[in-house]
Amino acid sequence: MSLEINIMTELKAAMIAKNEAALRGLRAIKAALLLAKTAEGKVSEITEEDEIKILQKLAKQRKDSLEIFVAQNREDLAQKERDELEVIVRFLPKQMTEEELREAIQQVIAEVGATSGADMGKVMGSASKKLAGKTDGKAISAMAKQLLG
Repeated sequence: MSLEINIMTELKAAMIAKNEAALRGLRAIKAALLLAKTAEGKVSEITEEDEIKILQKLAKQRKDSLEIFVAQNREDLAQKERDELEVIVRFLPKQMTEEELREAIQQVIAEVGATSGADMGKVMGSASKKLAGKTDGKAISAMAKQLLG
């Protein structure tokens, strides 16, 4: 079942349950998918890879906003972001644990023959493609820096 159909089904259920937090998150996903489908130069169908990128972007936006609201002691707004993030994350593929990420980055380092921090670009390019959807770029970068020393 496509993400769009899943979203519509969940949206109907959230409306019936009068779940405002779920409605906000689901509507954000629906709007982002609609924008991607109607963007200039885009085909009408969105690939699963595109859907994952859209969801990751939405999740990152919520995380960034959450950090700002927590720093400003705006718990009311922070809670809204947490609720929406929880809804968005449900549709993302299972995220890698730190240990799984470490193993994957070590494998990429071995594949590209990286030996120092100067090879960070090679590692990031390969790891970003290989781990797309499974973890965010910030985590990949942090682990690569740690392993490359």
